[in-house]
Amino acid sequence: MPYLESLKVFVRVVELGSITAGGRDLRLTPAVASNRIKELEKRLDVRLFNRTTRKLTPTEAGQSFYDHARTIVENVEHAEAVIAGFAGSPHGVIQVAAPLGVGKRIVAPLVPRFVENYPDISIRLRLSDRKVDLLDDRLDVALMVGTPPESTLTLRKIADCPRVLCATPEYLAGRGAPQRPQDLTEKEHNCLLLRYPRSPEYFWTLQTPEGPIKIEPAGSYDSDDGDVLTAWALDHRGIVNKPVFDVAEELESGHLVEVLPQTPPMDAIFGCLYPHRRLQDPKIRLFVDFMVAQCRVQLREMQSGYFRGR
Repeated sequence: MPYLESLKVFVRVVELGSITAGGRDLRLTPAVASNRIKELEKRLDVRLFNRTTRKLTPTEAGQSFYDHARTIVENVEHAEAVIAGFAGSPHGVIQVAAPLGVGKRIVAPLVPRFVENYPDISIRLRLSDRKVDLLDDRLDVALMVGTPPESTLTLRKIADCPRVLCATPEYLAGRGAPQRPQDLTEKEHNCLLLRYPRSPEYFWTLQTPEGPIKIEPAGSYDSDDGDVLTAWALDHRGIVNKPVFDVAEELESGHLVEVLPQTPPMDAIFGCLYPHRRLQDPKIRLFVDFMVAQCRVQLREMQSGYFRGR
């Protein structure tokens, strides 16, 4: 077991690029993580890392060893998860990612309820509007809102999420309400854009009687945080494209009003992504089933005021 624990530390240090980060991810102090790496190098009689004051990179031997060590760690974790299912006592850690908006408003409040039902399972929740890679980031489940990526991952759909273009009455009074989608590409309107490296939202797709159209909205503001865009919209800075659940309260209160309701954005898909084999892990199956059922309830409640007003 000590050797296996050292392998786990080694794998995470390679993936996260530092002993401190790798140890922190496994709830170990930097000193303990460093000792695990030294013990591994002593056992193998080879240097696994090139160390400088600023950077830690695997040696050629270290990279080769990592490829095999990662497979060993994943197979052991998978085997332990399957046995936990036979024992009827799912336990362990689930690594979960979610976008900021849906993470804060829907997913995070449900996590304690899940853990209360399954106290032997721990949840590590990461929130970010940036694109995540489940395999490279060693995530078990990612909640997503948008268009599912083309990949080998399995998607468990939760719901279709209507989207809305909206702005404050004050902004529209000053700029005038756009009358057609093309107005959003012209400089008299400021569109608030979610952008980050490899972002899929450099354009907006709107529904029209002739079918979906893509536009490249113009704007002076962009951010990789969807909540920042909402704050800017509430500060009368421009027009934002958001899932209805994200701005339902602001729409119901009148702080934001819908723009171009006759050509709304295409619906987004709200769902769970996970590697197919992970569903054989009982704790992952329990978590996904719980989230799908509870998120649907939360989503209906959050959007009800918006749909009543239509």
